[in-house]
Amino acid sequence: MTELLEKVITELKKLPPDQQDAIASRLMDELKSVTNNKQLRPFGLCAGEFTVPEDFDAPLPEDILNAFEG
Repeated sequence: MTELLEKVITELKKLPPDQQDAIASRLMDELKSVTNNKQLRPFGLCAGEFTVPEDFDAPLPEDILNAFEG
């Protein structure tokens, strides 16, 4: 999303200042409405679909650790 945001800002800067302000204001209003309308997902949505293994928190084997750490 950062690349898209940079592109929008670049295009916005090409406009006259009064148009920049108007568009930026509308974008901020839209962003606020999108972020305020998020609904929480219900708790326990996947209940009973899988079980967590007993060794879930066990340390990883050395070969897997090495693959992550390089």
